[in-house]
Amino acid sequence: MADASSAIPAAVLRNLSDKLYEKQKMQRLSYKIIIKQQSTLAFWPVISHPWTNVTSVGVHFPPPLTTGLSLNHSSELLTLTHFTHSLSSKPKMAISVPIPSRQLFIDGEWREPVQKNRITVINPATELVIGDIPAATAEDVNVAVEAARKALKRNGGKDWASASGAHRAKYLRAIASKIIEKKSELAKLEAIDCGKPLEEAACDMDDVAGCFEYNAGLAEELDKNQNASVSLPMETFKCHLIKEPIGVVGLITPWNYPLLMATWKVAPALAAGCVAVLKPSELASLTCLELGEICREVGLPPGVLNILTGLGQEAGASLASHPDVDKIAFTGSSATGSKVMTAAAQNVKPVTLELGGKSPIVVFDDVDIDKAVEWTLVGCFWTNGQICSATSRLLVHESIAEEFVDKLVKWTKNIKISDPLEEGCRLGPIVSNGQYEKVLSFVSTAKSEGATVLCGGGRPQHLEKGFYIEPTIITNITSSTQIWKEEVFGPVLCVKTFTTEEEAIDLANDTHYGLASAVISNDLERCDRVIKASDVGVVWVNCSQPCFSQAPWGGKKSSGFGRELGQWGLENYQNVKQVTRYISDEAWGWYKPPSH
Repeated sequence: MADASSAIPAAVLRNLSDKLYEKQKMQRLSYKIIIKQQSTLAFWPVISHPWTNVTSVGVHFPPPLTTGLSLNHSSELLTLTHFTHSLSSKPKMAISVPIPSRQLFIDGEWREPVQKNRITVINPATELVIGDIPAATAEDVNVAVEAARKALKRNGGKDWASASGAHRAKYLRAIASKIIEKKSELAKLEAIDCGKPLEEAACDMDDVAGCFEYNAGLAEELDKNQNASVSLPMETFKCHLIKEPIGVVGLITPWNYPLLMATWKVAPALAAGCVAVLKPSELASLTCLELGEICREVGLPPGVLNILTGLGQEAGASLASHPDVDKIAFTGSSATGSKVMTAAAQNVKPVTLELGGKSPIVVFDDVDIDKAVEWTLVGCFWTNGQICSATSRLLVHESIAEEFVDKLVKWTKNIKISDPLEEGCRLGPIVSNGQYEKVLSFVSTAKSEGATVLCGGGRPQHLEKGFYIEPTIITNITSSTQIWKEEVFGPVLCVKTFTTEEEAIDLANDTHYGLASAVISNDLERCDRVIKASDVGVVWVNCSQPCFSQAPWGGKKSSGFGRELGQWGLENYQNVKQVTRYISDEAWGWYKPPSH
């Protein structure tokens, strides 16, 4: 590599140094000068670290300093130290996050994609490219599925599929331990990859470890529950059940909870004795690739878990339709879920679908308004509003509506919107520019349809870069307004009022989705009536969005079918074999024996 400094006149460097030094009013930082070919010098603050083959983009400023000088120079790097960037307000310093450079994780090792293509990773908080991930295609899917099939059959299945649940549990617990050990770095990767606040991402890592631990326990229970007897009405027969892994499973997961949603599928699949090919969303795959490194570190047998990053229409579609994949589990949009189901149907393979939602939260007039307001915010704005179960349709009793909405707006305006790595962040950016534009389009259409935006609906004034949208509250809508009916997947809450309990239930169920709902009331008998009437798979009472590894998760209608988590999640990945034995010494005696 050429020496970058040799091509830059000393006078230029002195001029840059002087300009920076004149602005010095605060702490000292290091600056990396990025010299772009036939472009200007751009200054980005950096923090050095010991990793190799790693890209580090750790500090987010307002627009970068530039010299206005045009240089004809190949892309090289030069570091100037001990200068300060100072604007009228203190710059917001975030944490330096190393981005490991990974390949596809196949058969226990890192492999370059057959086509050698890669996809850029963009930090949604800065709109900067911070790294890249491998782009798998159909050829790589074939290799990964073959590796999984080989792992399933290795040593007659004794290495994994037919090994004891206790044997598999040791690996799951080792993975959980590694997740906790790497919690800090994984949370940071998650935050810069998908935009969720760092504190939320850290909570996700705890949940990831907890899910692996819980499924390790389920794996151990399989041993003692195996060969369970079935009571029969005839004493001449005995029956027992053998639970077996379903085989090679394809797991396709979303970008809003990258590692956690992957774990919801990977942990029970492995606990059951399956082998898996995981295809995370191309919009947020960094932590899923790190799961591959963790599996390598704990010595998971090769091929038991394979991880392919890549585009949905290439890697995902090939996985869903692959003839040697025995089951598909998918979390994502209803439209894509329909395509996955169609592809899987060609080979008559089972599917589990956890799809979209447009969930209601019903607030009655006997509540503590401040508590109800906070749960309403949690229900819609957690994870930047990008939750399939978001209770984004608020139904509030008309007698408290004015006071409730007034407080709701005040609480909403108090939410800290910032770089996800900044301390106290409670709302980060939308995951991508495409999703950002989609959410803004929903808001724009709502306005054109006569709705009123009480707060939010656009970019925060203090953030010039990043895919940020202020938390938004919309009123004056009808049941036919687009934003009331369709999943937005962003920080947008729609508000309607109701008069009677019956009206509230009708409005809550008036959707083709059926994932979740919430009811807030001090009258528990009323809550029970609403629970029974709710046409959904999950109901929250006096809260919104809590989720536990022990409890089943899933919906109905256009929100999909099947259940994840709890023992039901494990059963998704098992076949049940019935074994019936005739125990009498007497002949059956149905046919008359031939005469001699």
